[in-house]
Amino acid sequence: MQRLLPFALLLALGSPVTSVTAVERPNILLIVADDLGFSDAGAYGGEISTPNIDQLAAEGLQFTNFHVAATCSPTRSMLMTGVDNHLVGMGNMKEIMADNQKGQPGYEGWLNDSVVTLPSLLQDAGYSTYMAGKWHLGGRPQSQPVARGFDRSFALMESGADNWEAKHYLPGGTATWLEDGKPVDLPDNFYSSFTYADKLISYIDGGRAQGKPFFGYLAFQAVHAPHQVPEEYIEGYQSLYAAGWDQIRADRYQRQLASGLLPDSGENPVTDDWGTFYQRTHIDWDSLGDDEKAYRSRQMAVFAGMAEAMDQSIGKVIRYLKDSGQYDNTLILFMSDNGGESTVLREVAPLFYRLRYNTDYDALGAPGSYSEYGPGWAYASNTPFYSFKGSPFSGGMRVPLIISQPGRIAAGTRTHSFGYVTDITPTLLDVAGVAQPDGEYRGQPVHAIMGTSMRALLEGRAERVHAPDHPTVYELAGGIAVWLGDYKLVTSKTNSIPARDGPQLFNVTEDPLERHNLAEQHPEKVEQMMQIYRDYVVRNQVIEVPADYRAWEQVKKNGREQFIANHRLSLLLFGLAVIALVVLGGWLLVRRQRR
Repeated sequence: MQRLLPFALLLALGSPVTSVTAVERPNILLIVADDLGFSDAGAYGGEISTPNIDQLAAEGLQFTNFHVAATCSPTRSMLMTGVDNHLVGMGNMKEIMADNQKGQPGYEGWLNDSVVTLPSLLQDAGYSTYMAGKWHLGGRPQSQPVARGFDRSFALMESGADNWEAKHYLPGGTATWLEDGKPVDLPDNFYSSFTYADKLISYIDGGRAQGKPFFGYLAFQAVHAPHQVPEEYIEGYQSLYAAGWDQIRADRYQRQLASGLLPDSGENPVTDDWGTFYQRTHIDWDSLGDDEKAYRSRQMAVFAGMAEAMDQSIGKVIRYLKDSGQYDNTLILFMSDNGGESTVLREVAPLFYRLRYNTDYDALGAPGSYSEYGPGWAYASNTPFYSFKGSPFSGGMRVPLIISQPGRIAAGTRTHSFGYVTDITPTLLDVAGVAQPDGEYRGQPVHAIMGTSMRALLEGRAERVHAPDHPTVYELAGGIAVWLGDYKLVTSKTNSIPARDGPQLFNVTEDPLERHNLAEQHPEKVEQMMQIYRDYVVRNQVIEVPADYRAWEQVKKNGREQFIANHRLSLLLFGLAVIALVVLGGWLLVRRQRR
């Protein structure tokens, strides 16, 4: 990593974090994109117009080796706490929770009471705390943003929703927005990215008179399906994606190599080995007819336009901070919550999407439409890595992270150091001068923070976040990843490609594309890392999914159960009405026959 400019003089002199005064404490703005792939932003090799994200990278530190959980709520639970997701209530995502996990400790489906959150700690230390966007950490009163440290909040409670109106994207789902803990109707001009940016600005501006630093959490729905955006954002991309996903993936990789974002491993992420094998098992672009190519190009254009609209919303917040004189004292983080999503929900529940949405070519992106871009474009989003959201391979977990603040972090720097989502909370507490809870907070037992502060890396006093012998372990829905030094061990019980079954051991420093399985060459390393995983299972009370578990079969089952739970009274009344009609019909028939 290039040498970074130090933090303010007090910090550079090595003063303890507790000596940071309220005047010196920075504002913090944490921005999270939803389902944005590693290469979608321009700073990471993408062709999508993201000038504001790119400018943050140009003015700050860009991470190339940062990891999160492979799905939404587990990432967010660790992001808000610094504690492993299995302990805080998100051992699995509610939507794909296996039957044997339901109701078990650590699998509540909401942020439980065993942990204190980052915004709570900052709030108690004198920060004003605000959020706007997706929460997805549970709707019970004790788990809502207003109860977990936010002074003001405008929050979508569920996993996602329509971007134009209050409508959920999954069968049986609900779309609920709360403002400061109370249900709220969406404004008439609602578009998710624009509204969230405006809300956050209004909260920050409304609290300025208090004279306190702020923590702002801007959690976009973009670019989670349904992909929707005003037409003017789509037009510039109409012809760009006619070349197909293979070409886009190849072009992105070349830009990544040319910029030095990634080392040249000599692999071709499109035509060699797993790139071709995995993608061709789904869709060969050249096998599509002209109409199908046009439709799929339009789908990617909508996705790109949605990402650009998100970037413009980020730009609006940054302009406000500059115009109000707060920008130079604001530490800004931008990241994604997982890799690009490959699942085509229209294939899971075709009738639901046909009846509920317009999927015609010309309608894609508009209010009332539904668009999702599928595995081909998701593979392009995750360039140059293998697999997608939900996977323990890098395509599901390795995401953008940019940290920027003028005068405190050296401009235009990069780090290839491994980082993990639990490292964010301790970093922000460290920078803000707030002590971490150690087993107890305000008289209540809580889990200690498990991540590692990245402050020394940000200040240029260290080249890496974790010591070489520090293990990091991840498990979710049958996917397992263990990092130790240069090595990563992966297993996936639900992997669809036989050649990737069983233990997969990679030297990710030499083989960042995870092409060459070294498990047979280094059985002792595999056993060492599997033992680390087994210890993790015990320590974090992991409940593994059964052998026959399939995530999207579970989605359909859980969706049916949720639909029944949400509409129990309506279904009961409907059933009674049907019974009444049958009885009445029978009575009328008998009466007619007697005549």
